[in-house]
Amino acid sequence: MLAESSLLLWTVIILLIAYFGVVTWIGKKGRAHSKSMNGFATARGKVSPWLVGASFAASYSSANLFIGVPGLAYEYGTSVLWYTLGCFGVSWVGLLIFAKTFWRYGKKFGRVSTVPEWLGRRYNSKTLQVIVSLLILFNVYYIVGQNVGLATIFETVIGIPYFWGIIIGVAITILYIGLGGAFAQMITDGIQGLFMAVASILIFISFFWTIGGGFNVFGELTNQLNAVDSNLTTFVGVDGPYNSVLAIMAVQFLLFSFVLMPHLLNKILSIETEEELAPFTLSSGIVLFVISTLMVLGGLAARVIFPTLNSPDSAIPMYVIESFPSIIAAIMIVGIISAILSSTDSLYLGVTTSIGNDFYRVLAPVFKKNISQARLESQSVKVAKGSLIVVGLLSLYISLDRPDSLSILIQFSFSAIISGILAPITLGYFWKKATNYGAIAAVITGAGLYVVFTQFNIIENIYLAMFFASFASFIAMAIIGWLTATEKHEELVLKKSG
Repeated sequence: MLAESSLLLWTVIILLIAYFGVVTWIGKKGRAHSKSMNGFATARGKVSPWLVGASFAASYSSANLFIGVPGLAYEYGTSVLWYTLGCFGVSWVGLLIFAKTFWRYGKKFGRVSTVPEWLGRRYNSKTLQVIVSLLILFNVYYIVGQNVGLATIFETVIGIPYFWGIIIGVAITILYIGLGGAFAQMITDGIQGLFMAVASILIFISFFWTIGGGFNVFGELTNQLNAVDSNLTTFVGVDGPYNSVLAIMAVQFLLFSFVLMPHLLNKILSIETEEELAPFTLSSGIVLFVISTLMVLGGLAARVIFPTLNSPDSAIPMYVIESFPSIIAAIMIVGIISAILSSTDSLYLGVTTSIGNDFYRVLAPVFKKNISQARLESQSVKVAKGSLIVVGLLSLYISLDRPDSLSILIQFSFSAIISGILAPITLGYFWKKATNYGAIAAVITGAGLYVVFTQFNIIENIYLAMFFASFASFIAMAIIGWLTATEKHEELVLKKSG
């Protein structure tokens, strides 16, 4: 551990203090843009599209790609690279397909702040908006995954106890998001995305002295993995979540759909003009390629160097410590910490803005008949910011019970959300019979079946569970849509999409 060297320990501590100081300062700078709900949630037009793109890639990556998936690669070998392939190739294609139409719909609907609001406007249904806002609460488990990743870094590298590592991460994230909202989140994430890209490139370069083999470094890595365990180099995994062709196809389906996660789609809503979509998607693609393809390889290299780690999730921290000069290792550790925070802040922002905008703002007029729009706007922002503390404490409590696999926990949370919203968003683009009743049925069917499949062990593979739950949601929406669509409704849809 770095804690064994006082020089390195204090280097990391000083860098972290400086880093936290900068993000808190950025949070204060963003206070002026976060007084309204739309400003707090999207900061539309206030951040360069290039930086928003880097922020998208950083939010996409998180502790999952920097800690969790490398941990799976350490445990199950090269079959995990199917996940890496999907992260850049399939997910980016999904972004290119969804981004423009989603942005155009958002523009037609007016100042849309969140994905639940987008769906509510698209289907003219406050009920749907509230239901999807409740579904987004599954992201609390995603936040727990980030907490666990951060605490693992602090514990493995610096020697800070797991509990205190969680508290530090939760406290600092709540502070700067509460101050600056989306402006602070996107600026800090954009910067973090660049740091993450540099760290990933350094991981790749290190193979030339940790693995050897010169330009045949990947061949040498394969040989050394095979010497540890021949099951680590199979095309399809012998064990684990990538143990069949069907499971691998389900992974690609999940990653194609992953760009529909609310904390990612909100980045599209922050783009001011259609022309800015091009630099946004290009920036997100470049940064995502570097992050997703290089860091995960470090998990494979760690299996060669440390074949008997107690926790696979500690593979990357241990690899960095042993493979780099001390000061560079300390800088990279801070970079990995920033990677974790880059998704944590997006998730906090997504959950809390949904609580304020899609739950409180929709339901408050039901109980407060004469509330003015100005007062409702002000109270919604206060509820969103206040819920940061509640969500933070809830995630902290759940994080105390460390999960067996950080990656599996994270993927459970976002798979539940995707299973519910995939059909309403995609069919809402082009299908005339996509009705509000069908959308509600799809959300309940998809998310409900996913939870049933996974919690009752009906389908143990989380990727297959999501695939079949999503498929069922499409069927439910199609049936209900055919039964409930009217000519008047179809005319309304055509008017909105025209």
